[in-house]
Amino acid sequence: MNFIPEITTQGPEHPPLVIHYDGWRLAGVDEVGRGPLIGSVVACAVMLDPGRPIKGLMDSKKLTPARREALAARIREQALAVSLGEATPGEIDTLNIHHATHLAMRRAIDGLSVTPEYLLVDGNRMPGHSIPGQAIVKGDGRVSAIAAASIVAKVARDAQMQALDARHPGYGLAAHKGYPTKAHLEALERLGPLPEHRRSFRPVRALLQG
Repeated sequence: MNFIPEITTQGPEHPPLVIHYDGWRLAGVDEVGRGPLIGSVVACAVMLDPGRPIKGLMDSKKLTPARREALAARIREQALAVSLGEATPGEIDTLNIHHATHLAMRRAIDGLSVTPEYLLVDGNRMPGHSIPGQAIVKGDGRVSAIAAASIVAKVARDAQMQALDARHPGYGLAAHKGYPTKAHLEALERLGPLPEHRRSFRPVRALLQG
């Protein structure tokens, strides 16, 4: 029996999903924060408990902040294991966002208190971990374990942006979460980059180069 079912109906853009693993030691992995100009990229790995299903899991972007926070608390309470991993702005600038994202994912996987036997990773590439698995495009809307990881990661990174906004209120980080909105770009131009800004991202790099 496969304990981690698909969570959306299939259509032409989502052919039937076949998971090549049939046990319970399965971890869903996702990340948040590839696009922002500031802060870490945050990944999460979640091993759900097949005996304690959680209703309402879906792509974190389709949930309200209040619903995400409530579900994140339930996931942390009911899952077999939950782990967060990060790659810092400095690591993003050194490695590039693609490799830094995979580094954050590997850190999340390695931090699990229960070692998984198989990984389901959102996206089209595996993060280069020794544990076998498969990448699933739009997996956060198709697999409950990946959806759970997306929710916990999103709540964690949003909290980081809120904390950074409290220290540097002029940038509006609590509202736009570091994404390159008009308000963020105007604040960058007016106030200059913070240490947490990603120097390799074009708007920040252009500003630093004058």
